[in-house]
Amino acid sequence: MSADARRLFIGGEWVEPERGHYEVVNPATEGVVGLAPEASGAQVRAAASAAREAFAGWSRTTPEERAGILSRAAAVLRRDFAAHAELAQAESGATTATARGMQVAVAVARFERYAKGALEPVEAALPPQIHEAGPMGKAGVVGALAVRRPVGVVTCITSYNNPWANPAGKIAPALAMGNTVVVKPAPQDPLSVYGMAAALEEAGVPPGVVNVVSGTDSAVGEAAVASPDVDMVSFTGSTAVGQRIGEVCGRDMKRQLMELGGKGAAIVLDDADLDAAVAGIGTTFSFYSGQICTAPTRVIVQRGVYEELVSRLAAYIGYLKVGDPVAPGTIVGPVISAAHRDRIEAYVEDGRKEGARVVAGGERPAFDKGFYVAPTLLADCTHDMRVVREEIFGPVVVVVPFDADGPEDAEETAIALADASDYGLIDYVWSGDVARAFRVARRLRAGGVGVNTIARNMEAPFGGFKKSGVGRDVGSYALHAYSELQSLVWPG
Repeated sequence: MSADARRLFIGGEWVEPERGHYEVVNPATEGVVGLAPEASGAQVRAAASAAREAFAGWSRTTPEERAGILSRAAAVLRRDFAAHAELAQAESGATTATARGMQVAVAVARFERYAKGALEPVEAALPPQIHEAGPMGKAGVVGALAVRRPVGVVTCITSYNNPWANPAGKIAPALAMGNTVVVKPAPQDPLSVYGMAAALEEAGVPPGVVNVVSGTDSAVGEAAVASPDVDMVSFTGSTAVGQRIGEVCGRDMKRQLMELGGKGAAIVLDDADLDAAVAGIGTTFSFYSGQICTAPTRVIVQRGVYEELVSRLAAYIGYLKVGDPVAPGTIVGPVISAAHRDRIEAYVEDGRKEGARVVAGGERPAFDKGFYVAPTLLADCTHDMRVVREEIFGPVVVVVPFDADGPEDAEETAIALADASDYGLIDYVWSGDVARAFRVARRLRAGGVGVNTIARNMEAPFGGFKKSGVGRDVGSYALHAYSELQSLVWPG
């Protein structure tokens, strides 16, 4: 297999794609990074069939065997860390720090975490029940166990914003639980996922346990979802695509894990530490160039600190270096494609037409090459604007001020504005009164809430309310997500 033209990975073999290859483009230079394979529908179905055939044997391996393979895969990835980070940066446009620390390093950590996860107990004893004599038989004691079993064949469809951490977060826990997988990476940056498959192959994963198919045609993903050999679909991506996948899964009662869109509300009350709030909200500009569903993109700020917060956010943007992600000091790199850049710019223009004030950004940076978007701050926004209601997925923050008659009314108003959204992935609350912040956080309809922080605990359950998704993963919750519960009952 040449360095610049990948093959599909099906049934333990590197297979030539029936529909040829397509170019993977560097978002910063617009140069070709490599050639990705374009799978046919028949090859996707063959991958699912290979995963089905491998499931019986893999699901009966010992936890120690599965842990050993995941641990060895982590070691292989760590050995080739620099090359993997360079590839991730080239195909995703991530800055050097992000490619190394948040992409490849997180993938390694997830394989290590689920090597340990494979050894976690899967049986839980339930309290025995005493049955009186009756129509069902004699009196007696009935014992029970709740046991987690693998679901079967899992299709993993991953997002483009992190071609390492996102696939690893699906593949590793699924394998740890004894499932087999068909991985369909995002078409924009699939090359890294083939590197992950090669590491698993070297680590000794049996043929068919891991399969990778890619393509630009939506039919590739559709075949990976619809195949009768698939028992579960784990998807990260837009709500619109997730809804279509859910409809297909519903017809055959396939299990689902959906991590979908977000429009994170960042509530800033008038007693907040504004330096902390600005640092947290500012990650929208710097982290993946805003291409992340957990970003605090929708700022809901009390009128008393509104102008100061807007001023500080504008100053924060002024310190951000936009440009080549390989260059030292770059904070904001390109977005994934020209089409996505144009989409973000169209949202900003819509906001301008709807009456938002463009405080910073709003114009394309002057680079000869690359898909760059200037970090943009829109103030004086109202809830009915598209830029406030819809996920932009770029370095754009919208600020909505609100008035309140006293502290209690401020909390009620902020909660109502935050919850007036189709999304509910992660919200944030900044207040100098921690008890007050927790009081607000507990009432928000979101899968997670950051209280005076944008940090995450990587053992805490992750997932969304409303149209932000179905199910929870991360930590041990991912092991639960890729398993079915079985009850075993016996006479005592």
